[in-house]
Amino acid sequence: MSRLEDHCWSCSCSPKAETKHSSSGANWLASKAEEMMSIITSVLSNAYLSLHDVRTANLIRRGLVLFTVGAFLALVLNLLQIQRNVTLFPEEVITTLFSSAWWIPPCCGTGAAVVGLLYPCLDSHLGEPHKFKREWASVMRCIAVFVGINHASAKLDFDNNVQLSLTLAALSLGLWWTFDRSRSGFGLGITTAFLATLITQLLVYNGVYQYTSPDFLYVRSWLPCIFFSGGVTVGNIGRQLAMGGVEKPHMD
Repeated sequence: MSRLEDHCWSCSCSPKAETKHSSSGANWLASKAEEMMSIITSVLSNAYLSLHDVRTANLIRRGLVLFTVGAFLALVLNLLQIQRNVTLFPEEVITTLFSSAWWIPPCCGTGAAVVGLLYPCLDSHLGEPHKFKREWASVMRCIAVFVGINHASAKLDFDNNVQLSLTLAALSLGLWWTFDRSRSGFGLGITTAFLATLITQLLVYNGVYQYTSPDFLYVRSWLPCIFFSGGVTVGNIGRQLAMGGVEKPHMD
């Protein structure tokens, strides 16, 4: 009789023991899975933060380079315009930085940084990576042509400003076709020319400075051509900086 009771007791207890054992095993697996997920989440979070920090540092570095280039070009080219009496500043203004208005280089540098950073962002957004003549030698030639166009605006003598404007417009389009040829570059160049010309009109209207022989409201009619070619030039610099300076074979 006692053996029968022991047998029944062991039979009744064994399912509970198995249930308890399987439950503890499931809890162990769940804890291990949770631990693994926590480790994976931590690794991915650290990787994302590291990548974000690298991208932020790269963005700041590119912005500073573009700001420096824009400020330097603005200082040099504005001095050329002043020497040729194309732009006139009040005498109390031109006694400052290198006989130029002190606020022009920082403003142009900021604009160059914004435009130069927008170009690769727009290329990425449109899904059209720009690969035409992606090399520093091409960028330097583009800068030289832009400086030449600006120099021509102050040096060339035409019978009227319309002829000069048409000539500079053709040169600016030639610069875009030679060094860019992208829809995003053309669109941003037009936008840059429009906004920069509008801001210049407002500055001249408020008496900050003036142009000699204005023929396009308060400014010269060729000014949008200068801003267009400048936007394309800064955009090429920004694109090259975004590539990390790696030389790429260009596509003719």
